[in-house]
Amino acid sequence: MAEERPSRARKPSTASTRRTSSSRGPEYAAHAACRSLQGLIDHPAEGVSAVTPKDDGWCVVVDVLELPRIPDTTSLLASYEVHVDRNGELKEYRRVRRYRRGSADE
Repeated sequence: MAEERPSRARKPSTASTRRTSSSRGPEYAAHAACRSLQGLIDHPAEGVSAVTPKDDGWCVVVDVLELPRIPDTTSLLASYEVHVDRNGELKEYRRVRRYRRGSADE
């Protein structure tokens, strides 16, 4: 006959614990910065150019479509430096550059 084993209380999964702590990393900061900035300036985010860790959170450079034009290569975009804390809360933002989509960096 099969021997019965006593049931044990389950500990929280380390995978879910790891997922929670890693969700506060650069990817989380980038998503939080885009979401906050879009809500404030009412322009769509095109992407993220940089994510840099800071003592109190993250500095994220978000590229935003400010003025769509036809053809698309002449649309005006802007780069915003967005500072979020470790929880993804917006601390400050500022526009650091405005450029045409078709222009290359110097």
